Amino acid sequence: MPDRAPQPVDRQLPTDEARDLISLVRDIAQREIAPKAAEEEDAGHFPRDVFRLLSESGLLGLPYDSEHGGGDQPYEVYLQVLEELAAARLTVGLGVSVHSLACHALANYGTKEQQVEHLPAMLGGGLLGAYCLSEPSSGSDAASLRTKAVREGDDWVITGTKAWITHGGIADFYTVLARSGGEGPRGITAFLVPGDAEGLSAAQPEKKMGMKGSPTAQVHFDGVRISDDRRIGDEGQGFAIALSALDSGRLGIAACAIGVAQAALDEAVAYASGRQQFGRPISDFQGLRFMLADMATQIEAGRALYLAAARLRDAGRPFSKQAAMAKLLCTDTAMKVTTDAVQVLGGYGYTADFPVERFMREAKVLQIVEGTNQIQRMVIARHLAGPDSR
Repeated sequence: MPDRAPQPVDRQLPTDEARDLISLVRDIAQREIAPKAAEEEDAGHFPRDVFRLLSESGLLGLPYDSEHGGGDQPYEVYLQVLEELAAARLTVGLGVSVHSLACHALANYGTKEQQVEHLPAMLGGGLLGAYCLSEPSSGSDAASLRTKAVREGDDWVITGTKAWITHGGIADFYTVLARSGGEGPRGITAFLVPGDAEGLSAAQPEKKMGMKGSPTAQVHFDGVRISDDRRIGDEGQGFAIALSALDSGRLGIAACAIGVAQAALDEAVAYASGRQQFGRPISDFQGLRFMLADMATQIEAGRALYLAAARLRDAGRPFSKQAAMAKLLCTDTAMKVTTDAVQVLGGYGYTADFPVERFMREAKVLQIVEGTNQIQRMVIARHLAGPDSR
């Protein structure tokens, strides 16, 4: 088959600096990430060296202020960086998104003193973060979390178990939501917990159908003691902080989903252009051409939606509804496009010799993480019709 290299996405970027940034990301993705992606995913290898390189290159703190080591980039640029990284390897793209999510609480709700002390290392010092909200018995119903934080003088003692934690066991810091007061969302407080805190441990990573290189594990807090200066925001403000972070995080997942879908489309087009049947390329057959056209259209629609939501965020306008819409549409699109890519490749698509089967397995988790797509529909409906009257 002839080698047909995919054309880079034609991006509308606001500045020359942003265009240079995308060029840098593409170079890193092509040289350091994509060539090893299939082998390392199959082996379950987490590419910590890549994350160190991304940190050294200023790519782990892009949407945050340069005052504390961030990149001062608008969200519309940051998300397109995520898309490029996820297209090369979802473990990396989603890992950067989760790290950014873990930095959100301190960057937006921490005191000036906390930000000066911690943010430079978090944003550009080679550290890797994790976000601890979900628990074994509280996923979609996050406000029912049971992990407790008990005040003892100037300290807090945290006890409980968090579940489905990306980077669980390897993170250098954890943003942790714990119950410091009564039942319900108003009894939850946010904390910044160092990864080497005494009493903190992680279970063996989950055995997943995809993203095998990204560790997902339960994290146990067995009387972890931290000082009050690691509390983020006011007591009882944690759930509001968590929801604020998730609005932004959902856009990160949407961008990653479009990256995976774009990679699958590129593979499908290259294969269809080279695969000969009945004396001509299969891309000549109308049924398959229409399938490729639909895949490309769905990807463009998803990209436009997540960028529209990002621009609302950058303008300081409400974007929660649009974030939910983007997460819903983009992740459903990724699942559809990757499934169709397997179909385009036929029997070869079902083998590990081509990456589309991996893309399909990876796309599935994006419909689940940071709020299932059923939850996204609830969020959207609440914006349209108000709270459920029950």
